[in-house]
Amino acid sequence: MQRRSFIRNAGLSAGLLALAPKDLIAALFQVAPYKITMLRDNIGIFSEKGGTILFYLSDEGIVVVDSEFPDQANHLIVELKKKNSNPFKLLINTHHHGDHTGGNIAFKGLAEHVVGHENCLANYKRVAAEQKSEDKQLFQDIIFKDTWKQKVGKERIKAYYFGPGHTNGDALIHFQNANIVHIGDLMFNRVYPFIDRKAGASFQNWVKVLDKAQDTFNDQTIFVFGHGSNNAVVGSKDDLKGMQNYITQLLKLVDDNIKAGKTKEEILQITSVPNVGEWKDEFKQIKGNLETAYLELTT
Repeated sequence: MQRRSFIRNAGLSAGLLALAPKDLIAALFQVAPYKITMLRDNIGIFSEKGGTILFYLSDEGIVVVDSEFPDQANHLIVELKKKNSNPFKLLINTHHHGDHTGGNIAFKGLAEHVVGHENCLANYKRVAAEQKSEDKQLFQDIIFKDTWKQKVGKERIKAYYFGPGHTNGDALIHFQNANIVHIGDLMFNRVYPFIDRKAGASFQNWVKVLDKAQDTFNDQTIFVFGHGSNNAVVGSKDDLKGMQNYITQLLKLVDDNIKAGKTKEEILQITSVPNVGEWKDEFKQIKGNLETAYLELTT
């Protein structure tokens, strides 16, 4: 499908994607049939267009983490109702970007509560106001600063905030009994990431956030990623280390060039980051990554 046709049919809002470049939108959201994969203990993932959705089916109700877009959220709702007749207990957002919150509106009147970090809500409201699309959103009504937790059925759910990374409102959602964490867009698995500087993102702190994630969770933890090369959106601590290495090597590359006397314009001509293994620029983010790294290191 052509990029213009896809954007029209999906009803994307550039504002809801925090003004993400159009080539990123097209790369992230290729049209594909939706797929459901069960992981552990009635917890699974749903993938179609946008950021990966995680869901939990319990005898007390259904919990969903992130919502992609309205059409995709409706596909998810239909499929989950086939699996579980209980109501939707919670919708949790990892952060505010439109491919993770655009489908929130489909849960209006269904989900008892919507949960997110306080900065997630602030960013979400700001972007919706800029686009005059508040009536198309379902905002979080439960917010937290550092942590939040709730027991649903047999599962204990805990959210963590470790500071700015991909945005300044990225939460990690841990299903403790199953030991599964939705890490949102703190993980772009094996691809150069989109970083939202306007929403308070920080490459330097992103490295620290991934450190905290590795310290907080164990070697048996299953991590669910927002995005991944070839839809590889489930992994382990080793994948987090790979993402961390990419950011570290990016910052080193830019810092070395600054120290060598290169101008910003010269640095932005770099086409790849060395020593990052499988990580590739599938989403055409190299220029944005270089610019953000340069601004962090020089201001």
